[in-house]
Parts: sequence; C-alpha cells; structure tokens
Amino acid sequence: MRTVAIFIFDDVEVLDFTGPFEIFGVAGKQNAGNGYFEVFTVAEKSTIAARNNLIIRPTYTFENCPIPDILLIPGGGGFKSDGTPFGTRREMNNEKLLNWVREMNKKVELLLSVCTGSLILAKTGLLENLSATTHFKAVEQMRQVAPNTELFPEKRWVDNGRIILSAGVSAGIDMSLYVVSKLHGEEAAIETATYIQYDYWK
Repeated sequence: MRTVAIFIFDDVEVLDFTGPFEIFGVAGKQNAGNGYFEVFTVAEKSTIAARNNLIIRPTYTFENCPIPDILLIPGGGGFKSDGTPFGTRREMNNEKLLNWVREMNKKVELLLSVCTGSLILAKTGLLENLSATTHFKAVEQMRQVAPNTELFPEKRWVDNGRIILSAGVSAGIDMSLYVVSKLHGEEAAIETATYIQYDYWK
C-alpha cells in the first residue's frame, strides 16, 4: 500500500486537495478491498484555514511527517485588493516550504500538483525543462516563473514520468484517477470513478 501525503496551507482551494484525497482514499476499497493507498495531510503548522474558512487539523507537520510514496501539492489563492498575496502566491515564496518540497522530491516515487500548486513546484526549480499545466488564470504567471517549462494549459493533466501536474480545481480528480490507472491499471481507475459517480472520467 502506497502512502499519499497532501500538503495543505492557509487558503488552499478545498476541492484541490479533497478531490484527490477522495480518489486515493477510496481506490481499491470496492468489493471489500483493502485499498491501494493510505492518505494523510501535512502542513507547516497545526491548524489550517482553507478557502471559505474551512478549519482543518493536518495529520502531520513538516517536523514529524513520514516520507510518503506520493506527495501532492494543491493550489488556491491569489492577491487581495491591496496586492497582498495569499495561498499559493504567498507559499511560492516560502523558503521553508520550497526546501521541504525539494528534499521530499529526492525520496518520493511521484510528485503531483493541482491547479496553482504548479507555481510552488516552479519556484523549487523542479519543473526546469519539463512540461506542465495549471489553472487557466495562472498561465501567464507560470510563464514568468518557469520560462523553461513548456506549458499545455489546454490539458487536464501532464505526465513527466515522476512529476505529474493537473489544471485547475476539478482537474485534480482526473489526474488522481490517471495516477490510479498508471499504478494499478485502467480498470482500477474506472472502478473508482464509478464508485464516486464521476461520469467525466473516460
């Protein structure tokens, strides 16, 4: 059973992380199965206020988080009316986070991002000369932050082998189903999508 760590932060977009949490959480549990993944959250601090003030207590913090097989970085955030960045626009300049992601990247099997989580990966330098996608409203910012990354904003997800990125919000569900299919076969992904009644997945 692989472990999946989902990083969360203040102003994280709720569906960005709960969509993949649901997919990995239920995959392989149909027909009395034991499941393919153990999923948990990790944050820099002990309490997080997601978008629309959803209060979350993460399973782990940076200090005690076990090394996962898969690390997922969601998105969410933007700029306040006074220009102050929040969510990923703030976190993309958080050196403690960037260093933690770089170190985790050396140890994980897969590194995933949803939506503007791509900006965090871009700032780590891990997307250099790779392909990516992101939320359609963040494409120009991605081009500025990662000029040597080839962007495919029309794609729901982009697979570089180890590093896989998805477009905005609901696309994280598609990418997670794709990862299930990549690791456990297409039938496992279809079974998971059918269980959650996600008709978009083909």
